[in-house]
Amino acid sequence: MSTNMKTLAAAGAVAAALSAYATAPVHAAEGEKCFGVALAGQNDCAAGPGTTCAGTSSVDYQGNAWKLVDAGTCETMELPDGRMGSLTELDRDIPS
Repeated sequence: MSTNMKTLAAAGAVAAALSAYATAPVHAAEGEKCFGVALAGQNDCAAGPGTTCAGTSSVDYQGNAWKLVDAGTCETMELPDGRMGSLTELDRDIPS
C-alpha cells in the first residue's frame, strides 16, 4: 500500500468519525429529566418505586417516572387535565 493510499484511508476514517459526531442529537448533552410527562412504558431510566428502569412505568404521566427532554421545555409542556411537567419527582399518578 502506497503512502498516498494510507493517507487517504486515514483521512477518510477521520472524516467519518467527525461526521458521526456532528450528526449526534443535540439534546443528548442539553437535556433535562422531566417528571410526570412520559406515557406508560415510555419513561427513561430510574423511574422510582414500582419501576426498575426504562420503559417500566405503568400509567400515563406517572409522577415518579421521568423522560429526558430538551433543556428548558419541561415545565412548559402542555399535558391533559392541566398537568405540568416537573424538574422534581411528583406524588401524582403513582400506581398502588
